[in-house]
Amino acid sequence: MAETNGGPKGRTGSVQSIERAFGLLETMADAGGMMGLSQLATASGLPLPTIHRLVRTLVDLGYLRQEPSRQYVLGPKLIRLGESSSHMLSVFARPHLARLVDELGESANMAMLDGDQIVYLAQVPSRHSMRMFTEVGRRVLPHCTAVGKAILAQFPEAAVRDLLHRTGMPQHTDNTITTADAFTTQLHQASDHGYAMDEGEQEVGVRCVAVAVPDAPTPLAISISGPAGRMTEDLVERAVPLLTQAAKSLSEDLH
Repeated sequence: MAETNGGPKGRTGSVQSIERAFGLLETMADAGGMMGLSQLATASGLPLPTIHRLVRTLVDLGYLRQEPSRQYVLGPKLIRLGESSSHMLSVFARPHLARLVDELGESANMAMLDGDQIVYLAQVPSRHSMRMFTEVGRRVLPHCTAVGKAILAQFPEAAVRDLLHRTGMPQHTDNTITTADAFTTQLHQASDHGYAMDEGEQEVGVRCVAVAVPDAPTPLAISISGPAGRMTEDLVERAVPLLTQAAKSLSEDLH
């Protein structure tokens, strides 16, 4: 069977077009959300006429928008899809977080890196009267959270330093890490050990342990958090393998 538009053999035109359109959207997202036709052609390896057809269709559907500069940007219609997708991520995560609460007794959370910020997508609270409560949708900077460290430990150091330069490293407590060198040292430790810690760096008296969700469609991490008095070394030691398994199972659910 002949190839269609230079694509893989045996694939129908409609499926190939969908694959290519989503590929362009992902390429643009990775590049910061704005690209020109020639940049898209170079990045995708597709012929310029093919790129033009796909882009015009995406513009007509509202998923791309053309700026006066003739660059293309991701369109606002994608926001609705993103919001629905984030909601579904929390739906998938809740059973895994609930099992962690059952086994460890402390609040379980899931968060993602959205731009330069950490946003909390789901939480199952502890049943203790004194517990940690994180509002779903809350946004924080990654340098003072265990979930942020777990996620950024997977990134190249240069990218992490660029992010820290953009956000700054404001001090929330006496324990907040405020230098890029100290932070990247912690990321190396998190990468080596497979988990990251927040030692009262966002809120005084709160301790948190987190692991990244492997092969997630977007940078994700899950964590257990609680008062420092209950988040003992023994509990952290028990939590790490349970978090690691929960992250692996969640990853499988997302594929």
